[in-house]
Amino acid sequence: MATKSPAKRKPTPAPSTLGRVLGFMLLITFLALIAAGGWFYSWATESQPKPVAGAVVLKPGNMQSLAMQLHDQGAIDSPTLFVWLARLSGKDTQVKAGRYRISADISPWFLLRKLVKGDADELQVTIVEGWSWRDLRKALNSDPFLKHDSAQLSDEALLAQLGINAASPEGLFFPDTYQIEAGGSDLQLLARANRRLQQKLDEAWAVRKSDLPLKNAYEALILASLVEKETGQASDRPMVAGVFINRLNKGMRLQTDPAVIYGVGAAFDGDITKNHLKTDTPYNTYTRHGLTPTPIAMVGEAALRAATQPADTSALYFVARGDGYSQFSNTLAEHNAAVKKYLQR
Repeated sequence: MATKSPAKRKPTPAPSTLGRVLGFMLLITFLALIAAGGWFYSWATESQPKPVAGAVVLKPGNMQSLAMQLHDQGAIDSPTLFVWLARLSGKDTQVKAGRYRISADISPWFLLRKLVKGDADELQVTIVEGWSWRDLRKALNSDPFLKHDSAQLSDEALLAQLGINAASPEGLFFPDTYQIEAGGSDLQLLARANRRLQQKLDEAWAVRKSDLPLKNAYEALILASLVEKETGQASDRPMVAGVFINRLNKGMRLQTDPAVIYGVGAAFDGDITKNHLKTDTPYNTYTRHGLTPTPIAMVGEAALRAATQPADTSALYFVARGDGYSQFSNTLAEHNAAVKKYLQR
């Protein structure tokens, strides 16, 4: 019986030179990526010296802008690496503007988490007594740490957004210092200030004198704004309000310069003239009787109290003495003498 000879195996082809080169390059690339990843991880997790100021202030912007701000303030040594850290972790669109206190050395990774969390110091935004609505809007629009949701809204649209039923926003926000989260909406701030104003106005109106020639709380707010702009002296406010109340009761025009100036608006250059006093506007209390159509300023609690609890006085006139206080007079002759004494010297 014949036997078959075993089949011959085909020799395995030797790797080509090109294949060996490609394999070597892949290995080198892989090792380089591992090394780069390890170096990047080390950079991201090792603490860097805290900023000299002990805090950083970030204005709104894209990730590159935010990283540059951090670098310029000494919080990180490489804005490029910080941008990559934010992108690789999917947090590059989550960083929030604000002022962040950094009291100890911190790694880029924990700094990023802090910025994403919004663990910022709260902002303090102050509304100043006597500001007009134009002043307040300018201050809000220029604050770099607020979200400017109101900037493109007309006054009417803004009032509708806030749910306020009024013809004008003037005087509807209580002067105070408000705490708000960095990056918070200016509409949120305005809503809080309006609620505070309404609360203070309701409280003042509830304890008003019974014989005031005021139809409602809004008229008290208008009167308070005139008092607010006429004097910064708390002790003079009830007397100023008393003069205005007496003139309203007698049907006399209020003849208050701040209202005239408000009616002139942005065109006022700081010098009130006889022409201003003669030019009729809805706010010219020399040409029109009664209160102005709206408040002319944001009012504090003292002005509200003065408007609803004015001094019992027979005075009908007052003039600035030049020392921050006013001289009050019962008659026109007395007033003219006071004007000559304090304004024409």
